[in-house]
Amino acid sequence: MSGGPVRVLLADDQALFREALAMLLGVRDDIEVVGEAGDGAQALDRVGELRPDVVLMDLRMPVLDGVAATRRLRVEQPEVRVIVLTTFDDDEEVFAALRAGAVGYLLKDASSAQLVDAVHAAARGEAVLQPSVAAKVVAQFARFTPEPAVPRLQPLVVPLSERELEVLRLLAGGRSNREIAAALFLAEGTVKNHVTSVLGKLDARDRTQAALRARDLGLL
Repeated sequence: MSGGPVRVLLADDQALFREALAMLLGVRDDIEVVGEAGDGAQALDRVGELRPDVVLMDLRMPVLDGVAATRRLRVEQPEVRVIVLTTFDDDEEVFAALRAGAVGYLLKDASSAQLVDAVHAAARGEAVLQPSVAAKVVAQFARFTPEPAVPRLQPLVVPLSERELEVLRLLAGGRSNREIAAALFLAEGTVKNHVTSVLGKLDARDRTQAALRARDLGLL
């Protein structure tokens, strides 16, 4: 994306919800709502026309549902990041959306701060999961990943500090930098530096991979 505001498309079959979301995000200078869609097929058309950075995608929509639309976008517009925004958090919905290519999964009861943080994180290429959803992902990974005969990862060359371990445990639970800062009474910029250090020491691309690597190393 460019250095301007994050361009967002809203895809939801409930017009009132789209309008409320557009008003919520529209007051910000760092986010621009470039369009809306009432179903998955319309979302695909609007993405082609408007080239958003991020799509906030509902799951259960007419014509083409959110999972199918996300799967198409991953193939046709791979640079567009999809965050699922829905009322459903059962395992089947969560994993279908993530397998389809969604980089984020939030529930509609998320706070405005969580939503704004998620939009910016997705635009930066990061994965964004609501804490309850992140817990499902970690549990699923643990359930279906057999114990290796030998350790898959070597011990860290540079160990994590106590503060970095605290940050790691919170980010593994799906907390945003802002929420971690509040929990640990730190400045958000300080938390961002700790997160960067944690990702580097764990050789992880993003927060989700960091949580999985930390689990393999017995840090969680």
